[in-house]
Amino acid sequence: MYYHLLLTRRCNLNCVYCGGSEESFSDAEVQYSLEDLKKFIEKDPEPVIAFYGGEPLLRIPLMKKVMDTIPAKHYILQTNGYFLDKVEGDYLRRFHSILVSIDGREETTDYYRGKGTYKRILENVRMVRDRGFRGDVIARMTISEHSDVYEDVTHLLKLENPSFDHVHWQLDVVWSKEGEWHNFDEWVRNSYNPGISKLVKDWYREMETRGKVLGIVPFIPVMKTILTGEKSLLRCGSGIDFFAINPSGKISACPISCEPDFIVGDIWNSQPTELRNKLMVGPPCPECEVYWICGGRCLYANIKKHWGEEGFRKICKIVKHLIGELQQIKPKIMELLKKKVTRPEEFNYPEINNCCEIIP
Repeated sequence: MYYHLLLTRRCNLNCVYCGGSEESFSDAEVQYSLEDLKKFIEKDPEPVIAFYGGEPLLRIPLMKKVMDTIPAKHYILQTNGYFLDKVEGDYLRRFHSILVSIDGREETTDYYRGKGTYKRILENVRMVRDRGFRGDVIARMTISEHSDVYEDVTHLLKLENPSFDHVHWQLDVVWSKEGEWHNFDEWVRNSYNPGISKLVKDWYREMETRGKVLGIVPFIPVMKTILTGEKSLLRCGSGIDFFAINPSGKISACPISCEPDFIVGDIWNSQPTELRNKLMVGPPCPECEVYWICGGRCLYANIKKHWGEEGFRKICKIVKHLIGELQQIKPKIMELLKKKVTRPEEFNYPEINNCCEIIP
């Protein structure tokens, strides 16, 4: 099983689309003992612990204590990157994956996250490599109205020192109010969907000319499903085999919500085996023609529907556009596989559930 471990709800940044620390919560800081956490997690024979926040690196001593006290099959870190330089190499090298929040080009990242953030993040990612980390470094983007998905994703893919192994993004939809967008429909029509189409063309061209599968996270596993026909449930795993341990000790199906309808247990009274498949996406997703590929996109969005039914359908159409563009190149990729220009193994990503939601 996989566990988001929220070390704190506080954050040192105040991003435009987020709002910074969640200090209004009564459980902003961890309220359980490390021993109680250990007793719960050690009941799982193969736990994977993903450090999460807020900003988890505001609590580096606590993170180190967890890593020194609670054995796990893998450790993952999801961070804004601001304090990566404070983590010693011995601990950095123990992570399977490090997801670093960066939103694309310098002007895009600094617009959302604050002036100077882009340069500091890149300095720290460079340092992570210098300290011997050989795992997966993922640029974890948030795409909103000020973003150009094509330009920002392409920029991150082309960086060389430091470089990112993979680039993933999530859309700033549903948890932000639709009214906060200047014109969501126009942005999708004139910027986002055309950008996705261009990225798919570039992605195929790189395979065709160099035999290389670029590390665009939303494309790789979706294409594997399209090629193999293997059905996928909700790809982030929320409510299925990925759960969030909140600072209160309560366990929720999704790390972005500790509301009562997402709470599925706590570390004192729950068994890891009892959590599996505890909360699943509901209508309209299971009846959708691309559900077997998409898996439902987002459990939180599926349950809360903050944009209403019409807004939910708008987001669904965006997902269908991405899937449709990938389906169009399926015959070409099958031909490349037949000619051994690229290999089936290139689409075996991620190796584990590394906190990439896959469907933006």
